[in-house]
Amino acid sequence: MTTMTDTTNRALIPLPLAAARALLLGGGIATIVSAFLAWTWTSEFPGDLTITGYPGGLQWLTLIAGVLTTVFALSAYGVPGLGWLIPARNNAPLVLTAIGAFGVTWYTIISIAAELGGLANLEPGGWVAAIASLLPVIGAFALPEPHTESTKANLKAYIAKPDGIPAPAPLSPWLERAVITVVTIIGLAVFTYGIDTEYGELFVGFLIVVVFAVWALHTAGLMDRFSGIVARNRSFTLAMGFAAAIAFPFTQTDDHYANIGVNILVFGTVALGLNIVVGLAGLLDLGYVAFLGVGAYTAALVSGSEFSRFSGVHFPFWAAALAGAAASLIFGVLIGAPTLRLRGDYLAIVTLGFGEIFRIAVNNMDGESGPDITNGPNGIPSIPDLNFFGFNLGEAHDIAGFTIGRFANYYLLMVLIMALVVLVYTRAADSRIGRSWIAIREDETAATAMGINGFRVKLIAFALGASLAGLAGTVSAHVTYSVVPTPYQFAGSTPPNSAFLLAAVVLGGMGTVAGPILGAALLYLLPEKLVFLQDKSLLAFGIALILLMRFRPEGIIANRRRQLEFHETGQLDVPDTTTLSGEPAAVTKAGA
Repeated sequence: MTTMTDTTNRALIPLPLAAARALLLGGGIATIVSAFLAWTWTSEFPGDLTITGYPGGLQWLTLIAGVLTTVFALSAYGVPGLGWLIPARNNAPLVLTAIGAFGVTWYTIISIAAELGGLANLEPGGWVAAIASLLPVIGAFALPEPHTESTKANLKAYIAKPDGIPAPAPLSPWLERAVITVVTIIGLAVFTYGIDTEYGELFVGFLIVVVFAVWALHTAGLMDRFSGIVARNRSFTLAMGFAAAIAFPFTQTDDHYANIGVNILVFGTVALGLNIVVGLAGLLDLGYVAFLGVGAYTAALVSGSEFSRFSGVHFPFWAAALAGAAASLIFGVLIGAPTLRLRGDYLAIVTLGFGEIFRIAVNNMDGESGPDITNGPNGIPSIPDLNFFGFNLGEAHDIAGFTIGRFANYYLLMVLIMALVVLVYTRAADSRIGRSWIAIREDETAATAMGINGFRVKLIAFALGASLAGLAGTVSAHVTYSVVPTPYQFAGSTPPNSAFLLAAVVLGGMGTVAGPILGAALLYLLPEKLVFLQDKSLLAFGIALILLMRFRPEGIIANRRRQLEFHETGQLDVPDTTTLSGEPAAVTKAGA
């Protein structure tokens, strides 16, 4: 299998090394300069790209991509202090950053022509940007490939050190925590910028820059080194992650984005519960969203809504949350007990049927087609806001000079619930029962032969995952003010539904904590931001799914076990990796 590192380090364009370097550096600087020129004459294109001397809209993304290209190009010249940028000593980061700058720039140029009616709407600055962003790509693909004799020497070095990356000098604990803190701040800034994008074109450009930047950091070896730092400071990393999550609503001036944030957390919590069933136990559940609905309907029935069948009952939130989680757990046991003796496709079909049965049942419990419990298609509206010790989550509050709106209040509540869910997930995954889940997932027959009660272990996974989804459903009912049957289906154009939940787990990374949360964030933001695609949003999602499954089948954030499953570690390709000075470096593994 040929990797990105293999393919991008061959000299596809016959240029001398000095000329290739010059194109990289000069093109990166020219790309930065072009962001300060006017790209079009009219302000009808979003972002106002008519100003000379100050970037606007998508020009900011071209500027950032150009800076990244220039910095990596300077490292190719051996500038002191920049050698740490590419510990893997290969050319792939140069190629990827150049492609990122080229992609966002040409996407903007094409969008201007498409929306304004032709290339005649471009100013000279637009043409300068298009040519300038092309130069680093030519330079990156012109870097020479290593010589045969040096390649053989590198193969021996690879066998001596299988990872192909020199071991970094250890950092002090305080310095490692400082690195984690800086990365957390950058991550919060990137997420805030992405969620605050005002129009679809800006969000697409943001995705282009982020994808190629992260890919470049991965091929450079920086992600591997950071993963090692995180492994040595796991508790501190989790604390910083939740601190960044809590800080998010304080960065917002519009409560609408806090609404997006709380829905992402609800979606992510449910995906993390599904990750227990699918990622750890290996059970394909296609009706999991029904457990979210069970929790939401339970909370709606006991939270004091005047349209509830039990309108005189008003539980405090902690009691409603426990009731929703318990109801989902009971349904999980009732559904799992007769079905978990099935395997594979048969189990998937049964769980798919359960999800549809739930939706149809609550749709018919209107007093006419069935018992009067859920108010049928009209659902249960007017669910009151939560109140904690006189603190009404439905009202805005001033905290340390910041105004926190209704959705921000619920967002902070979901952060606390997410922390609880992550704690439950990590404890369960590292426990004896968690290892039993993994054994069942890998080979149920062998696990049973070793004395593991497969049915009991799978039932516990099913029940625990269902209870976590029900807990998230109790908050979702109060956030949306009402509960209706429509969202609780297998597939639809917007999440949450069972298909999107399963996709969040698979794309984010099965068996990990951060993977399903990241997958949920992406899959919720894409329909929210790409409204200009309208009915083509599912097509775009399908294409993205195919590309990701082709180039990273283990998911965006994958554990070591999943990587070993999808990539053969024993097979070595002929190394095509060169150092930044043009000399061969350590070879890479196939598929790494």
